[in-house]
This record gives sequence, C-alpha cells and structure tokens, in this order.
Amino acid sequence: MVALSLKICIRQCNVVKTMQFEPSTAVYDACRVIRERVPEAQTGQASDYGLFLSDEDPRKGIWLEAGRTLDYYMLRNGDILEYKKKQRPQKIRMLDGSVKTVMVDDSKTVGELLVTICSRIGITNYEEYSLIQESNEEKKEEGTGTLKKDRTLLRDEKKMEKLKAKLHTDDDLNWLDHSRTFREQGVDENETLLLRRKFFYSDQNVDSRDPVQLNLLYVQARDDILNGSHPVSFEKACEFGGFQAQIQFGPHVEHKHKPGFLDLKEFLPKEYIKQRGAEKRIFQEHKNCGEMTEIEAKVKYVKLARSLRTYGVSFFLVKEKMKGKNKLVPRLLGITKESVMRVDEKTKEVLQEWPLTTVKRWAASPKSFTLDFGEYQESYYSVQTTEGEQISQLIAGYIDIILKKKQSKDRFGLEGDEESTMLEESVSPKKSTIFQQQFNRTGKVEHGSVALPAVMRSGSTGPETFNVGSMPSPQQQVTVGQMHRGHMPPLTSAQQALMGTINTSMHAVQQAQADLTEVDSLPPLGNDMASRVWVQNKVDESKHEIHSQVDAITAGTASVVNLTAGDPVDTDYTAVGCAITTISSNLTEMSKGVKLLAALMDDDVGSGEDLLKAARTLAGAVSDLLKAVEPTSGEPRQTVLTAAGSIGQASGELLRQIGENETDERFQDVLMSLAKAVANAAAMLVLKAKNVAQVAEDAVLQNRVIAAATQCALSTSQLVACAKVVSPTISSPVCQEQLIEAGKLVDRSVENCVRACQAATDDSELLKQVSAAASVVSQALNDLLQHVRQFASRGEPIGRYDQATDTIMCVTESIFSSMGDAVGEMVRQARVLAQATSDLVNAMRSDAEAEIDMENSKKLLAAAKLLADSTARMVEAAKGAAANPDNEDQQQRLREAAEGLRVATNAAAQNAIKKKIVNRLEVAAKQAAAAATQTIAASQNAAISNKNTAAHQQLVQSCKNVADHIPQLVQGVRGSQAQAEDLSAQLALINSSQIFLQPGSKMVASAKAAVPTVADQAAAMQLSQCAKNLATSLAELRTASQKAHEACGPMEIDSALNTVQTLKNELQDAKMAAVDGQLKPLPGETLEKCAQDLGSTSKAVGSSMAQLLTCAAQGNEHYTGVAARETAHALKTLAQAARGVSASTNDPAAAHAMLDSARDVMEGSAMLIQEAKQALVAPGDAESQQRLAQVAKAVSHSLNNCVNCLPGQKDVDVALKSIGESSKKLLVESLPPSSKSFQEAQSELNQAAADLNQSAGEVVHATRGQSGELAAASGKFSEDFDEFLDAGIEMAGQAQTKEDQIQVIGNLKNISMASSKLLLAAKSLSVDPGAPNAKNLLAAAARAVTESINQLITLCTQQAPGQKECDNALRELETVKEMLENPNEPVSDLSYFDCIEGVMENSKVLGEAMAGISQNAKTGDLPVFGECVGVASKALCGLTEAAAQAAYLVGISDPNSQAGQQGLVDPIQFARANQAIQMACQNLVDPGSSPSQVLSAATIVAKHTSALCNACRIASSKTANPVAKRHFVQSAKEVANSTANLVKTIKALDGDFSEDNRNKCRIATAPLIEAVENLTAFASNPEFVSIPAQISAEGSRAQEPILTSARTMLESSSSLIKTARSLAINPKDPPTWSILAGHSHTVSESIKSLITSIRDKAPGQRECDYSIDGINRCIRDIEQASLAAVSQNLATRDDISVEALQEQLTSVVQEIGHLIDPIATAARGEAAQLGHKVGGHKMATLGESGVIGLRQIREKNADLGRRPCGIH
Repeated sequence: MVALSLKICIRQCNVVKTMQFEPSTAVYDACRVIRERVPEAQTGQASDYGLFLSDEDPRKGIWLEAGRTLDYYMLRNGDILEYKKKQRPQKIRMLDGSVKTVMVDDSKTVGELLVTICSRIGITNYEEYSLIQESNEEKKEEGTGTLKKDRTLLRDEKKMEKLKAKLHTDDDLNWLDHSRTFREQGVDENETLLLRRKFFYSDQNVDSRDPVQLNLLYVQARDDILNGSHPVSFEKACEFGGFQAQIQFGPHVEHKHKPGFLDLKEFLPKEYIKQRGAEKRIFQEHKNCGEMTEIEAKVKYVKLARSLRTYGVSFFLVKEKMKGKNKLVPRLLGITKESVMRVDEKTKEVLQEWPLTTVKRWAASPKSFTLDFGEYQESYYSVQTTEGEQISQLIAGYIDIILKKKQSKDRFGLEGDEESTMLEESVSPKKSTIFQQQFNRTGKVEHGSVALPAVMRSGSTGPETFNVGSMPSPQQQVTVGQMHRGHMPPLTSAQQALMGTINTSMHAVQQAQADLTEVDSLPPLGNDMASRVWVQNKVDESKHEIHSQVDAITAGTASVVNLTAGDPVDTDYTAVGCAITTISSNLTEMSKGVKLLAALMDDDVGSGEDLLKAARTLAGAVSDLLKAVEPTSGEPRQTVLTAAGSIGQASGELLRQIGENETDERFQDVLMSLAKAVANAAAMLVLKAKNVAQVAEDAVLQNRVIAAATQCALSTSQLVACAKVVSPTISSPVCQEQLIEAGKLVDRSVENCVRACQAATDDSELLKQVSAAASVVSQALNDLLQHVRQFASRGEPIGRYDQATDTIMCVTESIFSSMGDAVGEMVRQARVLAQATSDLVNAMRSDAEAEIDMENSKKLLAAAKLLADSTARMVEAAKGAAANPDNEDQQQRLREAAEGLRVATNAAAQNAIKKKIVNRLEVAAKQAAAAATQTIAASQNAAISNKNTAAHQQLVQSCKNVADHIPQLVQGVRGSQAQAEDLSAQLALINSSQIFLQPGSKMVASAKAAVPTVADQAAAMQLSQCAKNLATSLAELRTASQKAHEACGPMEIDSALNTVQTLKNELQDAKMAAVDGQLKPLPGETLEKCAQDLGSTSKAVGSSMAQLLTCAAQGNEHYTGVAARETAHALKTLAQAARGVSASTNDPAAAHAMLDSARDVMEGSAMLIQEAKQALVAPGDAESQQRLAQVAKAVSHSLNNCVNCLPGQKDVDVALKSIGESSKKLLVESLPPSSKSFQEAQSELNQAAADLNQSAGEVVHATRGQSGELAAASGKFSEDFDEFLDAGIEMAGQAQTKEDQIQVIGNLKNISMASSKLLLAAKSLSVDPGAPNAKNLLAAAARAVTESINQLITLCTQQAPGQKECDNALRELETVKEMLENPNEPVSDLSYFDCIEGVMENSKVLGEAMAGISQNAKTGDLPVFGECVGVASKALCGLTEAAAQAAYLVGISDPNSQAGQQGLVDPIQFARANQAIQMACQNLVDPGSSPSQVLSAATIVAKHTSALCNACRIASSKTANPVAKRHFVQSAKEVANSTANLVKTIKALDGDFSEDNRNKCRIATAPLIEAVENLTAFASNPEFVSIPAQISAEGSRAQEPILTSARTMLESSSSLIKTARSLAINPKDPPTWSILAGHSHTVSESIKSLITSIRDKAPGQRECDYSIDGINRCIRDIEQASLAAVSQNLATRDDISVEALQEQLTSVVQEIGHLIDPIATAARGEAAQLGHKVGGHKMATLGESGVIGLRQIREKNADLGRRPCGIH
C-alpha cells in the first residue's frame, strides 16, 4: 500500500513536519507516532491532544476520531493536519449573573459536554439543562427571514415579532444543538454561553438538599415572573416579592425596610409597579417570613412558582387556522413534561391539552409543525411556525428523559435515580382468581391410645350378641422415606440447575470414593540419586497439589455455608453450584494425587493406608454436605453446618497425614475459641433483643426484632461452622476470604438487630444494654479477624531491625506513588521515613556500643552513618519533588535517593530486605501454583459442557503446558524453603517463577476465551473465578520475581555451574547403578521417548551455548547469566534423557557409552561456563575468545558422541562409513578395463539404479518407524550403494574416451555425496522428528539421490530413444510419492491460493505433455517423445508438491487442529534458505555448469540471502534482548558482505569461464555458507522459534480427499509412462493403445478430482458459513426478544443473577472484539488461519452466548419492572 505523506502542524509552537503514514494507520497510532518522533509534540498528557483537519470555514473543520483510520477521512498527500490540544476554556454564565470558566473538549458534542459542565457546577440531572447562544441581530434576521418578503407578510411578521417580545416565548432563545459541537455551531472561545433549564421534568424533587439547582431554579422562576412569562395576580406578585426580599435582605427589620427602600422594577412585574400600596404589601409578606433562612425562602418561592398554571411550560408563538375560516390567527403552543397544549395568547388560558402519551408522531418543516395523535384524534393538528425544529427537539427531549427515568425506575435498587419522579398509573378493577398453595408441615410423633369407648345401638335386625375383650397395648411404627411433595411449591429453574450440578457432583464423589480403595501401582524404581530425587519431587508435587485441592474444598464448603445462609428466594444458586462444582472437581483430582502419594510413602507402618482412609473420610463428608444442601432435602440448617464441620475435621486429618498441616493446634484452638467468643457475645445480644421484643407494643416491630435476633444467632453459628471448616487451611487466601465474609454477615446481622431494637422501643436503658452487647460482639469479631490477619501476614522476624526496614521499604514505595499529588502527602511520608531511619540508626548505635568486638562496632557505626546520610538526601529530595511536582529532574533525584536509601538499609539490616523479598516470592510462587492447579481442575470440569471444540482444545493445550511447569515451580519453592541461605536454591526459584509466567498467562487468556463457550453456568463461573485468581497470582509472582532477581544480584553463572556439577554427579551415580545392573527407568520413560528428548535437547544445548558464547564475547553480564541458566536447564533435560536411554536399553555397553558421553558433555559445559565467566572480565581479549571457541568445539564433539550413542545411530554411522569406504574406489588413477559386454553392464547398472532408488525410499520411510527399522534400511542402502558403485565403475570401464570416463566418475561422486546427505538427513530426523523442516530436508535429499542416478543413467545408457526418459520419470515419481505420506509440515512457501494456481498451471502443462506422448509415440518421433515424458514428469512433481502443500494447509486450518504460533523468526525459512544457498553454491562450482545455470544459481543466492537479511532486520527490531539484536544485525552484515564478494567472482566467471575464475568462485562460497550456517544455528534457539501447528484427526480426515486424488494421479501417471515406454518400441499394438487411453482418462479424472477437492476444502469456508448462519440466528433472536420486551411478553428467568449475566455478556463482547482484527487479517492473506480465527464456529457460539445473555438481562429487567415495589 502506498504511504500517505502528510504535513503535521504542531499548533502550540507553529512547527510543521512532513511525515509518512500507512493509510490504514489508526488516528490514535498516528498521534502516538507524532509524539514519539516530534520533540515539540511531547508536552502535556497524550490523551489531551488530537489531530484536527482545518477548513477555510472554521465550522467545517473536523477532529479526527482516535478509532478511525486515516484513509477513512480521504486524506491526500500534502494535506495539513494540526496536532493540538483538544481542551479549550469556555465561559458559562448562570442566570444569577455568575460566570464560570470550564475546560471542555472541543471534539465533543454539546450533549456530551453538558455532562462535564453540569458536574463542575454541581448539577446531577444534566439532561434537563441546555446552553443558549445570545444572538446578535444578524443571526436573528437569519432565523426569521424565512417567509416571502412582500409588504403584507412583512407587516404581519413585525406584528408577530412584537407579540413574541411581549409574551416572552421560547422562540427567540437560541438553544444550541446537542448533537453538534461548539465549533460547528460557531461558538467562539471568547463567547459566554448562558446555562438554563430547558426541560422541567424532575424539578419537583429540587429542594434544600440541592442548593445549586435550587438557586438556578429560583433565578429562572423569578425572571420569568418579572418579565411576564408567568402571568400572576397582584396578590401572588406581592407574595413572590416578599419571599424575594427575605432572600435578598434577610429577616424584616422594621426601621430599615420602609416604603421607598425597594426598587419595585426588581420585585414586581411591570404591570403592578405603579399600583398603590404595592411596596407596603411586599413588606407585609416579607414580615410574615419571620426568621426564615435564604435557602428556606428559595424553597418557598420555587414551591409557590410551581403552583402557577404556566410553570414548566415552554411557549411558542404560532399561527393556526381559524375554525370554519381560511384565516390564520396567532396562538401559543405550550410544551410540558406531560402534555402539548393550545393556549390563548392574551390570557394564557389553556384551550386544549393533549397528553404526551397520545402523541404518535410529529413532523417539522421550515414553515410548519404538525402533530399526529393517532387514534386519539381524527385529524392532525398543524400550525405555521419557523420554529418547528425547536419544538420537535423539545418534545423529543422530554420523551427521552421519560424513557431514561423509566429505565432507572425499573432498575431501582441497582442504579435508581433518587431524583426521578414517581410515575402513577391508573389500575382498573378486574375479575381476580385466587390461587392457594398448600404446604406439608412436619411435626413430632404423639403417643396416645386409639381405643375409644364403644357406643352400642340396636341393628336393623334387632339386638345381636357381642364379645367383650381387651385392646392390645399401643404400638408405634415409624415409616422412613420421602415425604409426599404433591403440594410442595415447584422448583425454580435455578434450583433445578443446582440439583443437576449436585447429582453430577455426587457421581464424581462416589467415583472418587471407589478409586480411593487402593494405591497406584508403580514400576520398580532404582536406588540411584536420580531415582531418589524423582521420588522426592513427586512426593513434594503430590503434597502441594493435595494441599491446594484441600484448600479449594474447604473454601468451597465455607462458600456454600455463606451462600445458603439467607432466604432461599434470595439465594444465588449459580454461585452455590459453582462452589459445589469446585468441591467435586477438586476432590476428583485430589483422589488421583492421594493414590500416587500413598504408593510413594514409606508404607512400613501403614501410612499409605491411613492416607487413603483419611481421603475416603473427606469424600464421605463431602457426600453428606451435598445431600444436606439439596433444595428438596428439607434438612434443617444445622445439618448443613454439621456436615461442613465434618469436612473441616476430615481436611485437617488428611493434611496431618501428608505432613502439610501448617497451622499448629494452638492456633486452631485460639481461632475456635475466638469464634465461640463471638457466638457467646451474640447469644447475649439475642437475650437483650428479646427483652426489647417483650416490651414492644407494635406487633410488626416486635416480629422484626425477633427475626433480626434469630438471624444474628444463625449467622454466628455459621461463623463458628465456617471457622471449623477453614481452620486447617487458613493459610490459603481463599479460605481467609470466606471466613472474613462470614464475619461480615455477622456484622450486618448485628447492625440489623440494633436498628430493629431502636425502632421497636424508646426505653433508653434497654437500648443501652443492646448497644453494649452489640459492641461486645463487634469487638469479639474484630479479635477473630485480627487473629486471621496476623496468621496471613505471619513470618519469622528477619534480622534485628525488621520493623524499621519494613517501614522504610513501604514508605519509599508510597513516596513514588504520591509523586505529583498533594505536597503535604509527600512531606508526611518523608517525616515517617525520617522517624523510621532514626529508630534504625539509634538501634544500630546502641548495638555498636554494646559490641565487644571493636571491628564489628566500627562496621555498625559506619553503616549507621551511611544510613543517616542517605536519609538526609532522601528527605531533601522529597522536599524538592514536593515543591516542584512537575519537575522531571526533581523526581529523578527522588528515585535515586530512594534507591540509595534502600541499598543502605539493606546493608545495615544484614540483607533483611533480600530475605523478605525471597520470602514474598516463595508465598507468591506457592499461591500461583495453587491457582494454576485450581484452573486446570476447573478446565477439566468445564470440558463436558464446552460447546466450542477449538476453544476447548486451546485450553487443554495450555493446561498441559502449565501442568508441565508446576512441578518445577513447586520444587523451586521447596528448595528455597529448605535451604534459606542457599543462593542457588533462590535462583532456581526465581528462574522457575519467571519461566512459569508465560504459560500461566497463556492459560489465563485461554480460560477467559473459553468461559463464554461453556454452557454450564456453574462450571463457567468456576472457570472464570479461577482464571481471575490465577491472573492475580501471576501479577504478584511477576512483581515478586522481578524484585527477587534484582535483590539476588548477577549470580546466575555460579548457579548454572553448581547445577551442571550436580548433574555430573547424578550421571556418575547412574553409571555405578548401571554397572551393578540396578539402573531402572523412571515411570513414564521409554526408550523412544528418551531418545527423542535427547535428540531435540542436544540442539537446544547447542543453541543456548551459541548464545552464551555471543553474550560472553560482547561482555553483557546479564544476558550471559541468562544464557548460562538456559544452558544449565537444557543440560538437565539432556542428563535425564541420557539416563532414561541407558536405563531402557538392553545393551549394557551402549548404556555405559551413553552415560560416559553425557558426563563428558557436563564436564565440557562446566568448563565452557567457567570460561564464559572469565571472558566477561576482559570482553575483547583474543586469548580468552580463542579458549572459549576451543572449549565450545569440544562440547559440540561430546554432544555428537552422545547423540551417536542412541539406538540405530551407530548403524547409520556404519552405513555412512561404508559409503565413504566404497567411494574410495573412485579415487584411483585409472580404472581396470571392463570384462563384460556393454549390454550386460548397462542392464546391471539399470537394475542397481532401481534397487538403490528403492532403498532410498525405504530409508525415508524408516525414519517414521522404530530405531531398528532405520538401522536395517540404512544397512541395506549401503549394500545397494556398493553394488551400484561397482556397476557404475564397470560402466565407466566401457567408456571410449578419457573425458567420458571422467564424466561418469564425476556423476558417481555426486551420487556418493547425495547418498551421504540422505543418511545424514535421515539420522537428523530420527534423532529429532520435531525439528523444523527436517522432513522436507530428507525428502529433498532423496530427490537429489534420484536426480543424480537419473543423470548417470542418461549419460551411460544407450537405449532406444525415450526409454531412459521414461525410466528417469518413473524414478522421480517414486521419490515424490513420499510427499503424500502424512503431510504434517509445510512442503513449500506456497499459500493456499498459490497451490490452486500451481495445480491449474501444471495440469495444463501435463495435459499438453500427455497429448505429446501419445502423438509422438504414434508418429515414432521418439526424441520429442522423450522430451514430452520429461515435461510430464516435472509437471507431475509440481502437482504433487502443490497437492501436498494444499493438504497441509487444509489440515492445519481445521479448527480442531492446533494453530501454530509465530515466533521471532521462522526456522523453516532459515533452513530452506540454507539448503537452497548450499545447492546453488554447489552448482556454481560444478565444472559442468553452463552459463545459464551459473546465472540461475547466482539469482537463487541473491534471493535467499536478501530474504535472510530482511528476516534478521525484522527479528532485531522485534527482540528486546540486546545480545540477540546485535547478533542478528551482525549476522546480516556477514551474509550481505560475503554475498557481495561472491557476486563479484560470479561476474568475473560469467565473463570468462576459466578454471582460475571458477576456483575464486569456489573460495568465495565458503564464507557465505559458513555465515548462513552460523545464522541458521543461532536462529534455531528455542527463544526465537515458532510453535509449529499440529494437525488433528479431523484435519487428517479433511486432507484425505486431496491426498487420495494425488496418489491416484501418481499411480495412473506411472502406469501411463510404463505403457508409453512399451508403445515407443512397438507402436502397432492396439490393446496397449487401449490401456494407454484408460490410464490417460484416469490421470485426467484424478486431476479434476484433485482440483475439486482442493477448492471444496478451502480453509475457513465451512466455519464462516456456519458462523454466518449462527449470527443470523442471533439477530433474529434479538429482534424477537425486542418485540417481546416491547409487548411485555418477555419470559422471566430466575436461574442466574443479573450481575452474573452482565459479566457473561461483557466477557462475550470482549472476546468478539478480540477476534475481529485477527479474522480480517486471516481473510486478507492467511487463509489457513481463518478457520482458527473464526474459531470452529466460535463467532457463532459467542454470538449465541451474547444473545442469550442479552435476552436474560432484558428478562431480568422486565421481571424487576413487573415486581410490586410496595408503594401504591
């Protein structure tokens, strides 16, 4: 896109700069660029400035919106944009004459600015005010000159103007338009605007509580009364005058306030000024006001004004048609908040009134205004006026305010506006239906006799006989079961959802109980150091996970207790479900950890079985809780509390079993005793409240007291239960939070109880007792919470001066935060600091005096002096910064002084700060690991209900990544806690914390993205909460790790050395175990896995060592430390892999060799790190650099030895050696003469060529299998090569001339080189299958073998024309077939559309070539036939490559596949460039290269070196690592320079193809190849590389149609070429022609199928179609919901709270916002990414979630609007 050249004028200093921008640049980014590049623009806050596009007419200039792009404004080159401040001062005059100057944003509309203006003045209901621009005569004439100016109209118009002036209508008020800016309406900066109330809607609520609005209302009403806008009687006018006198002069003073004192023009309308006795009457009213204050008088004045019939009416003078006559007469049209009215212009009597609710629509034109009342009136009401637009705005404004207030009223309790007026509705009586609910009541069993005295009556047949006996004794039978729920109220949808959650959780708990019957089975473990470390680490990890899961279970239990405390109607069932989900999901995960830990624990005394038993007990307690909280259980509240208490006890027992019970029994006893003290105090309060209830006379108030006292008792019992639950895990912040929440519930219930008592009685003695009891409860509660907080912040005192150092650290930080704030705050902080340092200095001096050792005494005194001096500098700097808060120099001095004070304090307090920081990091790391564990559990729980596969897979992948890092973080914490003074342990913790941040942040992002797609509300809430907690923990971990890194200093190199030495010892120990036959693989280790780990890690070690060398050479200590740390980390993985290979192999010799070579690597690495440390001392020292290079070379050699010890590698090395030995036959001076005939030699060569080509394919295939397969394939390949070489030498002996013989030998050497490269590529791929471009390099090596064989065959054989071309083509097709086997890597740089284009072009070429093959075979033109076969072969290879690349792109574009992540550089690009440059250089120096081939090779070199230099430039600009930045720049220079030198030699060679020039060219290629190889090695550093995409099973299935078509094409093409070869010899065979036609048809059909498959599988199309359908459905749903809401038919929902819905909707909208730009980018040029960005129907899913959330919010609001509010 062409850059846009704009002139930027910095208005404040009139500087003009010409700058270039991309047209797609956002205005915000353009402003940022201007501030960065233009020093004059760097003043003030960036948010206050913007870009202004000026115009000759000031009204037409526009401010550019920050969110728009530059091309939106259709800017052209050379346009001038002003960069200036948007803020401007504006004078605002009130009606009382006062003028205020307010800073306003010039780019905002009047409506937006009124919010600012009114808030500055103190007006809340800004929407009822507006601004008036006081018009000059010109503007008036412009506004009124709309009618034709004939004499009659002019005379008529003048009459109307006089009438307007007399009536003081609103026509002449020039109100500003709210939808336009000041500038657009011609408001100048120096102009003063009048603020006036335009809408009289909520003015009834204005009273003495709002003095600002009261004053404005008073002044406006006074002016309207005095100028006649409100006609009043003489009596009323005098009453108003009396209030006005009271307001202006205060209370009436008899001797002062006499007739003649007042200027009546200011107190009475002009028609009453000359009336007799007017002033006396005013003073009489003034006297009646008595001692009324000014505010009270204004309230009275305004209240009286409201009673006027014209108050609140905006009048417009209009002309209406006289009834029955064709004549227009003047009339006043009035607009109020309730109605539109016709008013007599003389008397101001209301002639007709229409409520606003009857106005259906209205229309304004320049000369008229029309109202349509719909069904309420038969015809329109139309008037003639030039103010139609103003009338229209007034009506619309009132309706907007009414709707807004109505919405506020509907949401009363959330955002209710206290100023909104009450809306009354008429309710007509209708027939009612009474629904009666019946509830079953439970009662106690009563004992009694069912035997009653008999009553004897004679029967119809007379007296009958009867027997006398006795009844058996009464018996009682108890029936247990579910009660009949026929008359119970039905469950709400929220309760039903909770029941579903409980049932699911119950199944999970039962499964966990079943799993906890037996321990995990572990494979036999060795007794070497690595095995012991593995066991210890697993134990630590399991304990940590179990502890964090128990924390979550207890916190969830406490949350259930708190949430179910109140009325079931008010219970948030979604939150309860979330807490239950948390409990069950953590219990499931905990059971796995318990089983593993039980297996790892020493079970001699049955500790493992005890652990399982404790876990089963906890699971049983959770099961009891779930049963108790079921909405249908009917269990009493105490059952829930008892079950919760059981969970607390079981949790404590479980933690004791694993040795993780951090809280001692004494602390728990104190906690419980404090909780019981709260309960006892509350019981006393309840008794006092009952005393109040007994004396209360009002039954309602009495019941309120009893209810409040009952709730108080219940909340305290909950607090005790909550304390019992969380006491074992009180160290967890979430548990502390739940206990504090329970405390808040108690506090609220106590307040409610006291208020209820105060309302029920006036007995001061009883209320005093209640108040005292409440104070006791509050004090007990405070003691409890203080005890919890002390534990939360507990820690052993560090050093002797812990408190003083804490104060100093806190205050220095708070001084930074108060920079630029009030001066007093900074000075206060400086005083606190001075006091703290004074205390510390005095303590140190007293210690120095008591010190016996004089040396120590002197050190203490020196440290005290240093601290005192630093404090003095700090206080001085703080004063300077406080005095000049905007001075950058002063703030910098303050920073330096603060840092100096920190250093001095740390030294004085004997590293107290450092210890404190490390302690903080330990806590932060522990909390982060726990939060991550919880998020993983929540993710697994949400997986079942996640509607979006792509979001779920992304979350699963990020969870796996984090799970891999948690053990390292836990080990870091344990190590630091166990060895508090060990620097290595501290650095290990810092490193593991910093490494944990990136995957943790990714998991937070993935979890937040997945939340909107989870259908289960409880699971979604759990995932959202866990993600928030993890984000908070990561933020704390990031801060703590940074501070710890600064505090611990640059000791990473020493730490790395210690780590490497430890690894060396572990390998030595493993070697001893291997010698004894006791080396066992660790659980999860297999030979293949460890071999792959070792192969990939060996490259990581090499890359990190390369970076170590670079950093050390540049003398950068920090990054050398980082590189040393990364090297040690990679070596740790290498040592583990080497041990795993040794333990898994069956060959003792190979195991010993592997351990020995790995130990050599450790020794060499330790030397390398030591040398790097020495090199830092003298960065430019040549000798140290040389030593570094030598040691690095030795380490590289050891690494190669280590890799060569892997299974199968030695066999490949043997094969390589065999090829090398065989190739020595080519070095003899003269070849022996051939003993065979030419035909025999030719036949043998062809057979050997076919065998070698097949073996090459088998080698490629074997790299994907087991290591044994590669060994066998490479052995066979070397054997076939030996046979082929013998056949080739035999063929060379047949040569007639020496030149022909040399040419054959040269081709054999090329085949030898290509074969060696093939085995090396196979070896590299088998070692590290995930290496970038390794698979493509292997395929290229196989093709090179085939091509070199073809060249030799072409040279040597003398077959019939066309035969060798057919054989060559068949070999080429056999080789490229491998591309279609599992294409999970990019084959080329082709985009999806390039692939389609390539297939189309190659298919055309193939079609022409096939026609040529057929035609020339018929005609017998065999040379052309051979050329056509060659062209067809190349076209088929191109088709195969395009098909394989298209299949790869289709596979990765599937939403279920894992999208790759772009790194700093693309290693595949570097590897491809390296390969292409090497091949091009080889062609350059090849003696057989023609001039055109030399030029082609030179072009390839130039193309790829240019691309590499460009990639280096981009990488250096992106990276924040200065060493890497410098290395990329330097590498680019080396590549560019060596390319320039090579180009010079190529030019010379092109001029003269002499041997000397070719030799110079060969010499010039060496530096280029070396520079490119070094750059490729550096770029492969894991820090820079991208994460490759991974194709899912669904993606593989999507590839299949393309691959099948391509395979069919290759197979049928091979058959076609074979058939054509036989036809070339015998063209008269009709059946063969028929077969050829069949193959040709199959090829054509397969290519058609291929093109169709590629087009049908276009990336992202299916996902886009699905998303479009989904979004359309969403739009329809929104429209239906809108219609239902308007008609009051929107169904209500009670299964989720409005707050949760709003949060859900916000997260959905944010997620959609994040997706828009990536989707647009993918659509423009990254087709393979489109499916992922659309997200496997993610847009549709999110849209549906958003619509559901929106509908539910509207339903909730509708429900709130329909609920009775208790006011009638």
